Amino acid sequence: MASVVLPPELESFAAGAVASGRYRDLSEVLAAGVRLLQRQETARAAFVASLEDAEAESERLGFCTLEDIDAEMTGIIGEARRAKA
Repeated sequence: MASVVLPPELESFAAGAVASGRYRDLSEVLAAGVRLLQRQETARAAFVASLEDAEAESERLGFCTLEDIDAEMTGIIGEARRAKA
């Protein structure tokens, strides 16, 4: 593995993590950090894919503006009120 140079604040944090006994050595600290980054990147990719899917669906099926939804809901509420009266 290549040597790693950390900024002083990260080096201090990593040394503290090892000193606390939570990690065996700096390699474990770095591996934990890379795993966290990997999970974050996987989650980001899934989020981007869901946005792309939603965009494709809206292009396929059309989409409503907030004003369209507000008008529809106002109509539904008005009908329900008239039905009660």
